Amino acid sequence: MDIARVFPKNPAARREFVASGRSRRLIAYLLALTVALIVIAIIVGAPIHRRRRHWRLRAQPLPAAWLPILDHYVPAARHMPEPLRRRWHDAIKVFLAEKRFVGCDGLGVTDEMRVAIAGQACLMILNRPHGGYEDVEWILIYPSAFHVTRRDVDEAGVETIERDLLTGESWDSGRVIISWDDVWRAAREGWEGESVVLHEFAHQLDQESGGVDGAPALAGHASYETWAEVLGEEYRVLQEKAARGDPSVLDHYGASDPGEFFAVATEAFFQSPEAVREEHPQLYAQLREYYRLDPASWRE
Repeated sequence: MDIARVFPKNPAARREFVASGRSRRLIAYLLALTVALIVIAIIVGAPIHRRRRHWRLRAQPLPAAWLPILDHYVPAARHMPEPLRRRWHDAIKVFLAEKRFVGCDGLGVTDEMRVAIAGQACLMILNRPHGGYEDVEWILIYPSAFHVTRRDVDEAGVETIERDLLTGESWDSGRVIISWDDVWRAAREGWEGESVVLHEFAHQLDQESGGVDGAPALAGHASYETWAEVLGEEYRVLQEKAARGDPSVLDHYGASDPGEFFAVATEAFFQSPEAVREEHPQLYAQLREYYRLDPASWRE
């Protein structure tokens, strides 16, 4: 290598060479700084923009046409205190603005469907400090129960194919699937029995802690200890009742696994709160603390 070409001996040329090197380093530094500032602006600015957008959505009046839909499909909210009702309406407006509804098998999605599903889903998050369903992007609505094909390969390499008929399903890819016929039927029957919307969106809340295991994101270690103790015992009791065929305010499907137990308990908490409080006071207390709501007191 000719060092003279790389670093010239002439003082003037040398100064020019050094200056040009400094300029290149300065430009590179400024470019890196600009990129870093852009990244920081995106990271910091996105939540701020989102909060402002939510504020604008909440400031808008709830369409009058939605009120009878909510009254019909979410009877638990009829006796809700007014401050909670306003929060509920605000959560619904944000939910409908951010989530995308898609009809399946030729179903045309109507405002009735959207508002009914949003009303039930937002009942569960209206009083939580950080809301919920951040990862949910799509809500797929089937006209009625739908078939799902599942493939399983055991340790011996034997593949088993099962075809299940479902009324709803919650995915970890930001999708919730709902059978509209089951939502409509539950409202017609006075919102008794199963609520596919509460059930599937409870799974979404459960997933916030990393998996559908019946232990959603809680306040801290002590909360998890109490939660595990209470819900573990209630789960065991439900399994025994299911095995004997004894009646329970908690659907026997909740005895399938801890994740299903949490979803079933959530349904009962909102649909039959007085019965849950009377028959399962410790379970009711845990759900009341988690959802920051006391639906059994709304009628008092």
